[in-house]
Amino acid sequence: MGITAGFIVPHPPIAVAEIGKGEEKKIQPTLDSFDRIAREIARIQPDTIVLTSPHSILYRDYFHVSPGEFATGSFANFRVPEVAMTVTYDSEFSELLDERCNRMSFPAGVMGEQDPSLDHGTLVPLYFICKHYMDFHLVRIGLSGLSLETHYRFGKIISEVADTLGRNVVFVASGDLAHCQKQDGPYGYRPEGPQYDEKLMQTLANGDLKKLLQFDETLLDRSMECGHRSFCILAGALSAKHYTVEPLTHEATFGVGYGFAICTVKGEKQMDNKISSDPYVTLARQTIETYVKTGDTYSPASPLPEIDRQKAGAFVSIHEHGMLRGCIGTFLPTKDTLTEEIIQNAISASTKDPRFSPIREDELPYLEINVDILSEPEPVASIDELDAKKYGVIVAYGQRRGLLLPDLDGVDTPRQQIEICKQKAGIRPSVTDLELWRFEVVRHS
Repeated sequence: MGITAGFIVPHPPIAVAEIGKGEEKKIQPTLDSFDRIAREIARIQPDTIVLTSPHSILYRDYFHVSPGEFATGSFANFRVPEVAMTVTYDSEFSELLDERCNRMSFPAGVMGEQDPSLDHGTLVPLYFICKHYMDFHLVRIGLSGLSLETHYRFGKIISEVADTLGRNVVFVASGDLAHCQKQDGPYGYRPEGPQYDEKLMQTLANGDLKKLLQFDETLLDRSMECGHRSFCILAGALSAKHYTVEPLTHEATFGVGYGFAICTVKGEKQMDNKISSDPYVTLARQTIETYVKTGDTYSPASPLPEIDRQKAGAFVSIHEHGMLRGCIGTFLPTKDTLTEEIIQNAISASTKDPRFSPIREDELPYLEINVDILSEPEPVASIDELDAKKYGVIVAYGQRRGLLLPDLDGVDTPRQQIEICKQKAGIRPSVTDLELWRFEVVRHS
């Protein structure tokens, strides 16, 4: 069955009656939303709840998946140790997730547990869920300091594990919104606090969770939110599904934003077989699939005159789930034909890019492939002759060279292009007496 629903929830300890001691009634809409979500989970009767929490074990460059058979926790830190619970983990799910991430060289797994006890980002949602439903196993996952896109990609891996096991799984993304929404709140006031909450709730109302990846990191930092990366993992987990998003309540009564949403899965998206009518992309894809499956170099059954009208440098770039998975190329031709050039670089991009592990056969259906054909580089006298959208750049200093393709996301100026090229070539930032070339690209995708 896989993931059948997703939920965005906050985790305010004051909502727990034994902690709030009456103060929780001031956030009645939050209590009502917790109750509705708990009842919806009871209706679904999941085998497993995957819960992501910003207060579980957190590393800068690694996602921690709680290991073992069970865990306990209480609200002792909030002076009510008598409110406690024990949960049974879905250890098979966690172990398969760990195995898959290790195989993909993805930075997640069960290593590095420092404190096995349940955190309040986990306890608060479960406190309400368990009032209506307790017949589930838990997978508890922490966040990381990695990019929003990496959190999104992790969600895709989690979803694939759920599909593999055939579990009925619901995903609970635990996280408060901005913490700086009132001058008399615990964190004071910043204008970015209400700005973030408004943008987040509007994004949920628009129904496309992938838009969460477009939030500016400065806004996230200034708003003092704690749940956005949790929500990005949920976005990735639902990316292969047809789903609707129903925002529920939002409030910031105590200066911290509490927002809720229900994501209802309507079915699976049809797998795009990625067949392209573009002969350059078709050649690269057939090369990659042949090499990954058999280890053999692809040989076209007949000549490809449309491609071999020119000799040129070529770059093959591969994306999986929207994330770069490999990119290798040549800025000048190194083979007798462009067909051979693309075949060579497609094999290298899929198996020899030092930043990534080799692509596996089970990844092939998810790959997006671009082929960039480069014009012959021409020298330029100054940065004024460059255009980040139109021209790629080659930077040289002595024997060091760095290249950057044009029209890349987040690279808007020639100066940015040059700085990135210097980094790639290992040229010191202070070096200014550089040789510059520019080139144009025809992109096939």
